[in-house]
Amino acid sequence: MHMIQRSWKIGGIALLAYVFWTTFTVPLGPGLLELRNLERAAVVDGLDRKVAAYELIGLGTHWATRPEDLSVVLRKKENLTSLPVVEVIDDTHAVIGLAIPDTLPSRSWDVLINHPVDGTLFLQNGLFLNGVSVDETATWPALTLTEFPADLPHHFPFQPRIFETIRNLMLHVPMWFTMFLLMGIAFVASIRQLSQTSGGSSLFDLRAEASVQVGMVFGVLGLLTGSLWARYTWGAWWVDDPQLNGALVTVLVYAGYLILRGSVEDERLKARLSAVYNLFAFVILMILLMVLPRFTESLHPGKGGNPGFNSYDLDSSLRAVFYPAVLGWMLLGTWMYRIRLQATQLNQKLHRLNDQ
Repeated sequence: MHMIQRSWKIGGIALLAYVFWTTFTVPLGPGLLELRNLERAAVVDGLDRKVAAYELIGLGTHWATRPEDLSVVLRKKENLTSLPVVEVIDDTHAVIGLAIPDTLPSRSWDVLINHPVDGTLFLQNGLFLNGVSVDETATWPALTLTEFPADLPHHFPFQPRIFETIRNLMLHVPMWFTMFLLMGIAFVASIRQLSQTSGGSSLFDLRAEASVQVGMVFGVLGLLTGSLWARYTWGAWWVDDPQLNGALVTVLVYAGYLILRGSVEDERLKARLSAVYNLFAFVILMILLMVLPRFTESLHPGKGGNPGFNSYDLDSSLRAVFYPAVLGWMLLGTWMYRIRLQATQLNQKLHRLNDQ
């Protein structure tokens, strides 16, 4: 039994060590940032006229490696047109000639590139053209676009708006999962406490208290890492977002549980009141963090057009770190809960000895 307990503790530490090492050492994959007008003309080989010059800007790209193989394509539904590459300046900057037909089926276009190293990259609505003739029925000659994966070592996926802060996924989200686990333990312990015929403080009451105390630690850490993420992703430490506000209210509700326990002297009354309060607190947690976010607009990933970490963009490179992070943080939270419970039991025994 002792070996089993030691094994899952060592396993939790090993998982978190792997998560931290991978989170801060694996590079971010390549992506497209912008296609902007240079307000000048460019000469394109094979054309008898000058065209508008645009600068294509990437992040973590490798265009200077085999620049002759960089291809740029505009796409709108089934319409595709290739844009000539005038000059590759460096790995992340290239000048593109906007050689397009006079009549377009749309003003807004997606930008795609193909490169042997970076693979196929995509910038949604990366080009918007004013002052052009639009005919939605216009069709262009068929163009075949062959997409291929990046020829790069292990890397995290590039996500617009999120960029390098995607690493916080391994910290912020697993901390909330761990809080859910601990508050779930407290919920079950409170039910068992209310089923006790004696009604006084018992092991279940101590379990509920210890799990809420440790759960609060992870809840506060979740708020702090979320606020840090908001600062670099949304431009503010805190925004009026229903999911953020719900998380804060949940932490405050559980803070009320701890205040309640410290304000009642009678052990029997404290155990019963705390258990009842804890049941309502867990229901509030589920409503604010699991139910309401599904029916409200939010800036969080997966809401309001923001990328969500799902089957579309939680790729194998993220899963290889995210799932161990969830398990590792949960094991750490469970270990902290057991330590806190043992400390509480020890303090209770010391008080009884002193009373004697």
